[in-house]
Amino acid sequence: MVKQTIQIFARIKPTKQTKTGLYEIDDDDEGCPRLQLIVPRELAAGFINNKKENYSFRFNKIFDQKTLQDEVFACVAQPVIDNALQGFNGTIFAYGQTGSGKTFTITGGPERYSDRGIIPRSLSYIFDTVEKQPDKVYTVHISYLEIYNENGYDLLDPKHEAAKLEELPKVCLMEDADQNIHLKNLTVHQAGSEEDALNLLFMGDTNRMIAETPMNQASSRSHCIFTVHLTCKEEGSVTIRKAKLHLVDLAGSERVSKTGVNGAILTEAKYINLSLHYLEQVILALSEKNRQHVPYRNSMMTSVLRDSLGGNCMTTMIATCSLDKSNMDESISTCRFAQRVAMIKNEVTLNEELDPRLLIAKLKRENAELREQLAMATGEQLSEELSPENIERCENSVKFYLQDSDPEGTLNMGHDLRKIQRCFRILKRYVLEKPQAQPQQVEAFSREPSSLDVGPYRDTETRKLKELLEQRDNEINILVNMLKLERKRASDGQRSALTMASRTSVHSVHNVNSEPLNGHHHQGEAANTSMDNGKGDLINRATSEENIKRQDTFYVSRSTSTTIDDGDSMKAKILGDMSLGRQEAFDIFMRDYRDRDKIEANKQFLKKRYTEAKALGEQLNNSKQKMNHLKKILAQIRIQSEMSDHAGPGGDNQMEVEVRKQVEEEKFV
Repeated sequence: MVKQTIQIFARIKPTKQTKTGLYEIDDDDEGCPRLQLIVPRELAAGFINNKKENYSFRFNKIFDQKTLQDEVFACVAQPVIDNALQGFNGTIFAYGQTGSGKTFTITGGPERYSDRGIIPRSLSYIFDTVEKQPDKVYTVHISYLEIYNENGYDLLDPKHEAAKLEELPKVCLMEDADQNIHLKNLTVHQAGSEEDALNLLFMGDTNRMIAETPMNQASSRSHCIFTVHLTCKEEGSVTIRKAKLHLVDLAGSERVSKTGVNGAILTEAKYINLSLHYLEQVILALSEKNRQHVPYRNSMMTSVLRDSLGGNCMTTMIATCSLDKSNMDESISTCRFAQRVAMIKNEVTLNEELDPRLLIAKLKRENAELREQLAMATGEQLSEELSPENIERCENSVKFYLQDSDPEGTLNMGHDLRKIQRCFRILKRYVLEKPQAQPQQVEAFSREPSSLDVGPYRDTETRKLKELLEQRDNEINILVNMLKLERKRASDGQRSALTMASRTSVHSVHNVNSEPLNGHHHQGEAANTSMDNGKGDLINRATSEENIKRQDTFYVSRSTSTTIDDGDSMKAKILGDMSLGRQEAFDIFMRDYRDRDKIEANKQFLKKRYTEAKALGEQLNNSKQKMNHLKKILAQIRIQSEMSDHAGPGGDNQMEVEVRKQVEEEKFV
């Protein structure tokens, strides 16, 4: 709860007349804004004139003639709207004489967009703030009430334009037991956006009673109350905050003797002045501490604004003053009224309540519990069967209880023994339907051997099955051992083949490398011998090279054929002549063996390696054949060079160099 006095502001109307009263805006000793009005004594009153000349009034803030609309909104309305969005009621009303700028301040001017008043700016500010708070859900409803000649009318009634004012349904005041005012026949429209709210405001303003008076060409002849109903709910919260924002444009007071009006305008002026008089009485009663009775019911306007005046509401007042010399007395009266209003204190509370749906569910649960307690206390026993709805409710309650991880969770079915027994039966059914664990079954089987059927037929069948199982186990063990031997022999054969091939290649390369050296050695020794001896050496070397080639080819082919023969013999030795049962057992074993994939992968790997080794052997044989052919050509070239005289002793011609180069290249293939 917050205790706060009504905030008062003063706004001075701009005037084009030169005959402006004397006024001054300054700060008092406490630093509060102060408006000083100076009314000089008239000489016609005589020499003895004790009339007061200087009037001083304190306000929260004073807006001079050049103040813009946005500054007025920021200082006056924005704090009230912020509190309304948080759940506090708020009221802003303008008070002053006719033509002092009340409607311009509250509603705004029609000519420029910057002349918007407090109401349209408040609607824009509300929806902008709502969009910035996505974690909260706001709903906005709008109502527009007109009080004309002490009768209430709905300005948002769609029949307002088509019918006469007297034919429209009147808004009636109704009061409940808590002295809360309810307005009958006043429609409340939901506004989902700023555009919808402004359309409702425009429709209400076009239906207002406006007439031309000597003081104002478009004078408001009625009191209008524009109310914004705000509802706020946070996500995941069970509480709802509600607030009302009243934006009041009061009709202007005027002196009938001064304006000289008559007819309908005179009647309107009487009602306006009377309602403002009752409003002043309420203000005076609230400002007096010892006053027991506050006359709210004297007029409809004071009844509607009961909360705004001395109730649960943050209220702000704007006193509009016209400081022409002819209006100085009315401006002084307005400022005096504002000073009395500032003495009123309102007790503001947060309008927070539980969600009605949650509250209804809570009350229903409490009602059911109280009925069950009453049945237990009276000893009433129910004999009829449970309804299907109650049985289903018991099922759901037990499921929720079993799924609840809270160790302190409870299963509350009230004091009805039928429901309690039904819940016990449901729990028993869940326990019986739950399957037993496998280790417990094995333990029970081992502890109770006497419970098995031990008849003669069962013993014979069991013995046969055991023998068959042992036979299968032996066959599987034999097959596993044979498979291991096969894998070992296959790896040994592969290793021996690779070793033989490497030895053969090394031997051939050694012979090829040593042969040119031997050739040069013999050539050096035969420098002084005859040509026939050199020719014989070359022929012998060619013959030895052919023998080496045949020997190498024999070794490679022999190693390859030996590997293939060993593989076939190994396969025949492993498989042999197996019986049909043994063959079936071997197939089952190979299908279910856990390392079957590894064995297949190793087989594919060995096949790939065998193919690569065979290709390398063929490449080696081709290289050897080519080298032998080149050596023959080299031998012929040497014989020819020795028989001719083109090359000197120990020299080589160009052809011999090229052939040697080709031989060296074949060595590194």
